[in-house]
Amino acid sequence: MKKVVIGSGSAFWGDIFEPALEMAQSGEVQYMGFDHLAELTMAILNRMKAKNPEAGYIPDIIPWTKRLLPVTQKNGIKMITNAGGANPVQAALEVAKVIKELNLAPMKLGVVSGDDILPYINDIRAQGWKFKNLDTGEEDIDSIADRIAAANAYIGADNIIKELKNGADMIICGRVSDNALYVGPIMHEFGWDFSDQYIDRIAAAVTVGHIIECSACVSGGMSNMWKVSERPWDIGFPIAEFYENGDALITKTSGSGGIVNSWTVKEHLLYEIIDPANYLMPDGIGDFTALKLHDEARNRVMVTEMKGKKRPDTLKVCIGFKDGFIGEGLIYFPSPDALAKAQWAEKWLRERFKKLGINFRELRIDYMGVNMLHGEAAEVEDRDYNEIGLRIAGRTHTYKEAEAVRREATHLWTMGPVGSSFGVPMNVRPVIALWPSLVPRDAVKIESQLMEVS
Repeated sequence: MKKVVIGSGSAFWGDIFEPALEMAQSGEVQYMGFDHLAELTMAILNRMKAKNPEAGYIPDIIPWTKRLLPVTQKNGIKMITNAGGANPVQAALEVAKVIKELNLAPMKLGVVSGDDILPYINDIRAQGWKFKNLDTGEEDIDSIADRIAAANAYIGADNIIKELKNGADMIICGRVSDNALYVGPIMHEFGWDFSDQYIDRIAAAVTVGHIIECSACVSGGMSNMWKVSERPWDIGFPIAEFYENGDALITKTSGSGGIVNSWTVKEHLLYEIIDPANYLMPDGIGDFTALKLHDEARNRVMVTEMKGKKRPDTLKVCIGFKDGFIGEGLIYFPSPDALAKAQWAEKWLRERFKKLGINFRELRIDYMGVNMLHGEAAEVEDRDYNEIGLRIAGRTHTYKEAEAVRREATHLWTMGPVGSSFGVPMNVRPVIALWPSLVPRDAVKIESQLMEVS
């Protein structure tokens, strides 16, 4: 039975590089998907682009392609990445320079863009559409309309498929969904379209894309299997052997560390999921409650009976908006009396903030090693800790107020209890908040082009 073999080369901006290179060198895959974007990454990249029109893509794409392209070209592997971020055309131009520098031409680069709806978001609203906040229920964006920094729709695999048909050797995208990087080559290889006859198979591609999209998170990372994961410092990234009937085998690069079993697959199936029976993606809807998992062999899990529904008429859109500033500080207190020192310092800070009249939107003061992660659910035991760190984070309306938070934290270096220790002061930074919403699919102006590098 015909199959296509795809591998995950990255889960986020800053992911470890070596497993991707090892996968490419192994020659076990036909395609590699590289996800570099998180929910608010597009707002950060749009800010970069606003300062410099030639920026706005993930900078990692340059050093990564310098090391990967000679290997992937030799082994006939096609890379598909969303590292184009807010500026996929410029990212492609930079990759073209790498191709020429390494004498790898001729090559064809597919460039997928059009996810940025900010230039015409008001036109969509003028037609009667309301960008309801999916988290808060607020009906439309009136309250943030003058503070929007980015508005990017999660687009699907349509134009990835188009440029693969056009012969692209590598495809650079903007904000496509994470699993579109895998749905695209699967649909291309099997000649599927979005008609009803392929609904379950596309849902299977969406499901498998979700399983492997976060790289090491299904092969031993971020897992309850951490105690039995083999050589996690040599962890291998996941590979999916996807068959034309909609079944798939999940494994990892041969000889690599980590672990792949039905439990690691289950863990990632439930990662970032609201309703496992309705995993809504731009290319289809996966039903994770229908599938079956079987450990076929060591580090080899078979996934069968995947089902789902046709793709929705709307696309998710992440609207990033300016929402004040954050000032932070970290102070560490040693024994004896580490807890008492931290409590004294918290009181000192609160009194100083009161004296200065800082109007906080939110203030958190946490004891590192005691309640920083569990918050109010953690019991603060009255005992002599070896050391306690105090983290102060204040969200404010103005830069000046956030700067005061940072400065007051540093004063504890000289005004705090004996033994108070302080690291490098943190810079004040603007806060970009997220307004998740939906946009009609047909309102998004998706486009692509083929760039020939000779």
